[in-house]
Amino acid sequence: MISISLFPGRYIQGPGAIYGLGSECLRLGSNAFVIASPNSVKHLLPSVLPGLPDGLHKVVTPFGRECSDEEIQRLLGCCKKAGSDLVAGVGGGKTLDAAKAVAHLAKVPSVMVPTIASTDAPCSSVCVVYTPEGTFSRADCLPRNPDAVIVDTRVIAEAPARFLAAGMGDALATWFEAESCRIKRANNIAGAVGSMTAYALARLCWDTIREYGAVALASCEAQAVTPALERVVEANTLLSGLGFESAGLASAHSIHNGLTVLPQAKNFYHGEKVAFGVLVSLFLTGKHPSVMDEVYGFCRSVGLPITLSDLALGGITDRDILRVAEKACAPEESIHNEPFETSPEVLADMIKAADAWGENWKKAKSWRS
Repeated sequence: MISISLFPGRYIQGPGAIYGLGSECLRLGSNAFVIASPNSVKHLLPSVLPGLPDGLHKVVTPFGRECSDEEIQRLLGCCKKAGSDLVAGVGGGKTLDAAKAVAHLAKVPSVMVPTIASTDAPCSSVCVVYTPEGTFSRADCLPRNPDAVIVDTRVIAEAPARFLAAGMGDALATWFEAESCRIKRANNIAGAVGSMTAYALARLCWDTIREYGAVALASCEAQAVTPALERVVEANTLLSGLGFESAGLASAHSIHNGLTVLPQAKNFYHGEKVAFGVLVSLFLTGKHPSVMDEVYGFCRSVGLPITLSDLALGGITDRDILRVAEKACAPEESIHNEPFETSPEVLADMIKAADAWGENWKKAKSWRS
């Protein structure tokens, strides 16, 4: 069988890396259209833009907070009006996804500059599109990965630590979903089976966050760049990005997509909902209780949700849970990459079981302590 692996053109990480933005842009073009999150426009870019080379023209446009078709088209119009030959995205996952989409539609190169390590979006060719209200709509697989990814760990360390934890939630799914795809020989994002490299990187992603996650979180809370933080940022961004895209997705991300139908979950980050999806997947795939205890313990150690109440969903009805399961089991969802058939009714039971185990886990650990 044919395997395909997908990679960004170049990955740069370290404290102060953002000050190399100008030179990376000049490798690819001379007129940069910069799509930046409102926070980046206000607090980060004023210290970065003055240091960009004189030969680089730039137009900065704030991102409208939701990666919707409407926002992508608005930004594309601005990019064309500016005559830009390069798109740079600066911000979180949705900002970067929108920047990737605009670069693709404008047929120009792209540079991604994540300001938080909350998702594996920066390295991938995937653009997740939502409705203007924030409900998951679809995931577009673009024909090209970003040409460069610049990750400044000083910037990451100064962001709220919750973002780093959410990134670990997204990274947590990488190996568990990759393993399901490996067993089934399911297709990855490129429509081919994963490579040995992809599965190995997915495993390294899990091993890294499991070993260094809690220390990295403490480092971020102290706004300190440490070796542990560097490792986890790389796992959240590069290893997870390469692992999910080149090895494949399965049920955890489908469950995330299902959770977006409930407005109560809107205030929680992508990785937080994905983490709960991983816990559900442990039941769905029949993992040994020792594995469940390890994963629940990891989530608890870095502040990721282990119950529905942790996602402000403690009072939802059985009908709400079935709605989540129905969306997660839609024909186009990656849950069908699991090595067995499932249904909304079965998945709803697994969601209830994962929630109950989480509640019992909390009680047991509280009693032991």
